[in-house]
Amino acid sequence: MAEQTYRGRFAPSPTGPLHFGSLVTALASFMEARTHQGQWLVRIEDLDPLRESTHATDQILHSLTCHGLIPDEPVRFQSRRHNAYQTIIDTLLQRGTAYRCACSRKQLLAHQGRHPERCRNGNSVPGDRPFAVRFALHDETSDWHDELLGEQTQTVRAELDDPVILRKEGFYAYQLAVVADDIDQGITDVVRGSDLLDMTAQQQQIYRALGAAPPRWLHIPVILNEQGQKLSKQNHAPALDGTQPSRNLMTALQALGQQPPVALERSGTNDILDWAVRHWRRGAIPLTSL
Repeated sequence: MAEQTYRGRFAPSPTGPLHFGSLVTALASFMEARTHQGQWLVRIEDLDPLRESTHATDQILHSLTCHGLIPDEPVRFQSRRHNAYQTIIDTLLQRGTAYRCACSRKQLLAHQGRHPERCRNGNSVPGDRPFAVRFALHDETSDWHDELLGEQTQTVRAELDDPVILRKEGFYAYQLAVVADDIDQGITDVVRGSDLLDMTAQQQQIYRALGAAPPRWLHIPVILNEQGQKLSKQNHAPALDGTQPSRNLMTALQALGQQPPVALERSGTNDILDWAVRHWRRGAIPLTSL
């Protein structure tokens, strides 16, 4: 049986321009794909118009291009995939592996995560009230191998940990869309920040419910700001300086433990990426946040 071609992806949310933490993740996923002679895709997770910036998508794609990170296929936009997500939700509801939930966060908190209206049992009929749709997890201790962190174990609890897959506002949720698109695009390997590690066991159940095997996982450390917070748009991380792509790539490689030679900074982005592909060492990536 022929070995499956490596297919990786970078999937930013367009809530602001690309910042350094996002560049590190994009670069790590790009390097993994290239060193495995695989394909690298870009997907824009534009699922929440209330949080998205008008020009962020163009800024992100322009910044990736400036840094030589060019996807092998046309960019995918999740905002154009609503029909596919709704079809999946309808199927899960019919199978009983998803359910409608009108419970508020306050109600769930007051009942230690249990649903006072017994939503999972189908006893709650939302009527005209806004409702979310949740995926019905089963109790499981999930074991898997992370390509950087090694053996992982997570416990998920039915009802208490059931993730939202359609929000009350009518927006499709990350937990559903990311799995649906990874399956549809044939993603074999996911490189992402360790802040998403805790979602892995839940997502693996969703993969299997949709008839697919989960991808291989590689969780890299998140980049922290001076206050010890994850570098993110919510924490006002500054946009990358697009006039210095070579310096940005060098700094990102250093953050990933790759130790590029100082003189390389005088080279163009293609030369830096070529060097990085030839010298990429996954084992050099730090295990803790930077």
